[in-house]
Amino acid sequence: MSLEKVFEQQIMLNKRINSRLYEDIKSNPELRREWFLKFEKALAQESAEAVDSLNWKWWKKDDDDWDNVKVELVDMLHFWVSMCTIAGLEAKDVFDLYAKKNKLNFKRQDEGYQEGSYDKYKDGIEDNKVHVIN
Repeated sequence: MSLEKVFEQQIMLNKRINSRLYEDIKSNPELRREWFLKFEKALAQESAEAVDSLNWKWWKKDDDDWDNVKVELVDMLHFWVSMCTIAGLEAKDVFDLYAKKNKLNFKRQDEGYQEGSYDKYKDGIEDNKVHVIN
């Protein structure tokens, strides 16, 4: 399944749950923000559930449940894709932005980011604006 198909499927599910979601957020910026934050909270909760599937308590002996981690990661993907759609991103946009940001991350590593010598600002403009959101 391609990223485009994942986006299509998630939009269909979101419309099944709330048939007017995408129409309503186009005309109401407050509602758009509200839905973005709802999806972000759900994403954070799914992340917490993934963490709870692993033995993070160093004082307690417990088994890790990697199968449930996988399920929670897919749940996280559902909400992350929903956030993307609320923000106005399509699968192609995500791919393009990822490629640009990944290239910038390599540039940062090549130019001293890990050592602390890389300056993200050139002439007062952050490198994300120059290399990713251009």
